[in-house]
Amino acid sequence: MSGDSELAELRRRRLQQIQQQQAAQSPEAMSAAYAQQQAEHDRRDAERSEALRRILTPEARERLGRIRLAKPDVAQAVEQQVLSLAASGRLQRAIDDTTLRAILERVMPERRDITITRR
Repeated sequence: MSGDSELAELRRRRLQQIQQQQAAQSPEAMSAAYAQQQAEHDRRDAERSEALRRILTPEARERLGRIRLAKPDVAQAVEQQVLSLAASGRLQRAIDDTTLRAILERVMPERRDITITRR
């Protein structure tokens, strides 16, 4: 568990550093509430990506990154499903590329084939 405490300490320091940088850049333009919201958002994003890094294999992370570029909403849904599986304890091992593709097939909306007939 010392690794978790070290990670939490690093995150806390990084969060302070980000807050100080934002405050130094434009203190009059950025309100304290906005800075706090942004820092909280950054912290949640860092925790989310750290959890995904531990759960997904490198190949699966790469695939999810490509999907995020093309369809951010689908990538968000897959990330949410993977994180909820991990939180509920239903994952026994890291999710590999094959398993991620199976999850994607369930999450992705069905494609409609459009045919145009000319008269």
